[in-house]
Amino acid sequence: MNALQMKEIEELEGQELTEERFQIKDQESLNWAFRKIAAFKAQMNETEEIAAKEIARVHQWAAEQQKPLEQSIEFFESLITQYHMQLLESDPKAPKTLKTPHGKSKSMTRKPAPVAADKDKLLEHVKEAGMADYIKEEIRWGDFKKTLSIATSDGQPVVVDAWGQRVEGVEIDQGGTTFKVEV
Repeated sequence: MNALQMKEIEELEGQELTEERFQIKDQESLNWAFRKIAAFKAQMNETEEIAAKEIARVHQWAAEQQKPLEQSIEFFESLITQYHMQLLESDPKAPKTLKTPHGKSKSMTRKPAPVAADKDKLLEHVKEAGMADYIKEEIRWGDFKKTLSIATSDGQPVVVDAWGQRVEGVEIDQGGTTFKVEV
């Protein structure tokens, strides 16, 4: 806000704003009212800028305060995950979810599944195999994936199609167990 705008606001300090006291009767009073509005808007913008800077400082402060807390949470979550993992390794029939009054540790196991790694090679394979039903500009991966299976060739797991042909462009997601801690 500049000095002229400040003067516009100071001019009204202590005065009650009523229609009886202030009226616009001509071009000059209209201009006077516009100057007042401009000064008030400038003061509002200045207040908003100060508030935004303070909010940013508070957010930065909060982030700094939360960083060690987040690290502590990650530490305890990793301890819980390690404990749950060891429990499942020593007893495969151990519960998949551990519950206490203050939280849960859930383990979720996924089976190995085909993953489209190289779509160009995969498309080429589907075309060469005459499986046009699975092509619609791109491979309808969800449908095609259902026909795939994992077999062993030369001691290595490979993905094969419904006719037993090795499928290029597909990798095997080994699955695994994930853990989720809830509080």
